[in-house]
Amino acid sequence: MPGPRLTGLGGGLFCAAAMLLLGFVDQLLFGASLTLYGVLFLPVCVLTALWVRGGDLLTAPVVVPIAFLAGLFPVADGRGGLSGRMMGLVTGLATQAGWLYGGTLVAGVIVLGRRVRWVRARRRT
Repeated sequence: MPGPRLTGLGGGLFCAAAMLLLGFVDQLLFGASLTLYGVLFLPVCVLTALWVRGGDLLTAPVVVPIAFLAGLFPVADGRGGLSGRMMGLVTGLATQAGWLYGGTLVAGVIVLGRRVRWVRARRRT
């Protein structure tokens, strides 16, 4: 499968940067729609799981929830200073848990499938 082969750190940075960028775009164009943010999270999870290299496959399901939180900063309601921003983040995580779990599950399933293929290919050689 052609495409970038990211290390574990590179996959995490890609995922976090993509979600942060999508969070800013969501805030700018759609007024911080958390549902749209959750929908945009799924393709980023898929790309992260597909683009991470074989030796670092197990990092993808770990970095996608962290990236979800990173991108939630511009989307979360931040009225009221630091405490308001933190409450917005907690509320965003609580109300969008389905998207968070779904994206993590998608990344996990893709990674497990790739890992099985990778191990079988190594055994053949």
